[in-house]
Amino acid sequence: MTTAFIADLHLSPERPDITAAFEAFCERNVCLDKLYILGDLFEAWLGDDDPSAFATHIKALLKQLVDHGVHVYFMPGNRDFMLGKKFAREVGLTLLKDETVIELNGVRTLLMHGDTLCTADQDYLRYRAVIQHPITRFLLARLPLKTRMGIAKKLRANSGTQQQLSHARLQQMDAQHPAVVKVMNNHQVQQLIHGHTHRAAIHCFELAPERPAKRIVLGDWYDAQKIQQQNTYVGIYMA
Repeated sequence: MTTAFIADLHLSPERPDITAAFEAFCERNVCLDKLYILGDLFEAWLGDDDPSAFATHIKALLKQLVDHGVHVYFMPGNRDFMLGKKFAREVGLTLLKDETVIELNGVRTLLMHGDTLCTADQDYLRYRAVIQHPITRFLLARLPLKTRMGIAKKLRANSGTQQQLSHARLQQMDAQHPAVVKVMNNHQVQQLIHGHTHRAAIHCFELAPERPAKRIVLGDWYDAQKIQQQNTYVGIYMA
């Protein structure tokens, strides 16, 4: 039984190389037991009624995995928090809330997208509280489809993920250790897996004396060629 974890693909029509990498991943992994997608599968997603050929193609890739018996789980990220029940029904996947605890090979493991761990970036957290508020989501969902597609296109064009960021800004956007310790203690887990920061790594530390812990950070998929060439790339964690 193999479980895979991925995040931060930021799929969009403007990056066909990443789409090709995801196609290759899906074709190679039809024998997975479980696949967890921990947010930001899409660069921008503002409604399950997106009729585009691109959206239809990504749904078909995921449904192909489900039809082969793979249990697919999806946790929305900061860029695709509007992905909802209609998408899940069409594909056959299971939606997860942020901060979901699972048993992974006998270890209590917390799954998160990871953006709420970036407590040094207070401007972002304030923005997140507004944009993901139920009232904001309600209003966004009721905008005409053409308007939402235009907003999504503009978000992709202006994406900070396509820009070079300063070292100081990257540090500010990174997960903060006190926040990591707090959330792991709150959920009484030994292991945390998250994305969002794009800083792939495995951090081993102690939550308290003689209480070892591990934080697994999933990488992004911007170097799509490497992902197509090898399944063990940092953008994919297998357990």
